[in-house]
Amino acid sequence: MSESGFVWLRSFDDNAKHVTKTTGLEHLNSPDPIILLVPHFGCWEITGRVLSIDTPVTFLYKPLRKASQEALLIKNRQKQSLSMATADKKGVIKLQRAIKNKELIGILPDQDPGEEGGVLAPFFGTNARSMTLLAKLARKNNAKVLLTWALRLPKGAGFEIHLEPVNILSEQGTVKEDVALMNKVIESLVKTQPEQYLWNYKRFKSVVDYSS
Repeated sequence: MSESGFVWLRSFDDNAKHVTKTTGLEHLNSPDPIILLVPHFGCWEITGRVLSIDTPVTFLYKPLRKASQEALLIKNRQKQSLSMATADKKGVIKLQRAIKNKELIGILPDQDPGEEGGVLAPFFGTNARSMTLLAKLARKNNAKVLLTWALRLPKGAGFEIHLEPVNILSEQGTVKEDVALMNKVIESLVKTQPEQYLWNYKRFKSVVDYSS
């Protein structure tokens, strides 16, 4: 919570001052559509704000239940060239429009989207409900997927933003296999510094035990 306030209540330019290193920006120079795969790892809140300084970015998010909290969230997240798209049909249309306009879109896919928006796929040894939207958009638009994260540096020294091309489209060509591959990509990142992952997020509220 303190980190969110530190990011939200400062300008995008001020946020950028706390990013001491950025790698992979060259991957943004592509004729193909680009989707940012942003797990709940490190300081994900700062990624869109800093990247949107130079290029428009639209991020998918789940609206809050309370109108007052939702208004505060939008006020602090949706600024300048950073737009927010709700996790519903209207939001998906907004993402697709951004792709057609050759703008970046960002999705945090490591969450339980419910039965309608997900499939059961392995995630850290658990068959968890996993989002299909990112994989579907990537395959439909032949998009380049960039694993994107902001690593927290020790003792509040700032952040490092990294962008790395990853393949989440399986040879089988099925949504389930694509999502399983996406989950493996996220796992590999989390294993580098598991203490920076948001483990208390409701990621495993719909699970199937392999032994059952």
